[in-house]
Amino acid sequence: MEVAIYNKEGQDTGRKAVLNDQVFAVEANEHAIYLDVKQYLADQRQGTHKSKERSEVSGSTRKLHKQKGGGGSRIGDINSPVLVGGGRVFGPRPRDYRFKLNRKLKQLARRSALTVKCQANEIIVVEDFTFDAAKTKNFVNFAKNLKVDGKKLLLVLAERNNVVSLSARNVPGAHLMDAADINTYAIMNNNAIILTEGSLAVINNL
Repeated sequence: MEVAIYNKEGQDTGRKAVLNDQVFAVEANEHAIYLDVKQYLADQRQGTHKSKERSEVSGSTRKLHKQKGGGGSRIGDINSPVLVGGGRVFGPRPRDYRFKLNRKLKQLARRSALTVKCQANEIIVVEDFTFDAAKTKNFVNFAKNLKVDGKKLLLVLAERNNVVSLSARNVPGAHLMDAADINTYAIMNNNAIILTEGSLAVINNL
């Protein structure tokens, strides 16, 4: 599959970029995408949630009244979960939410996500570029030239470029990523995927 290559002014350079059909034109597997996104979000969770249980609540351990003969319910100490201020039954405990996915499944998920975006015409290829200075307006003009301003966009670079990164960091909805770090969540969570020629060479071999 071939697509046009644009420059940072949004002009067609007249050259074509080849998108590997094994990456950008596979049979999309929605369940693989779901699992990979689920794993990514699970990895972001700290899992430090905790509530106090009966044995951890600060309070007297004296039995409030005798077990029998009072005509009321049986009750223990003031830390009982049935009383206001008592412990919580089966409350959340610290845990690790991470889970494993096979490498081939994650590869399929990435390829499926790229295919979905390609079919939706949300992938743009630009020639490798940089800015003369790290200014937000440079990136804003870049997005306007490519007609993706106002959209959630992901710019994928072959390698880190501090000038471009600093220019984009204050632009709402703009995200930058190295080609080697691209993942299914980042692809699906943006409405426009901008690939530089250098990054495409890496992604074509994912």
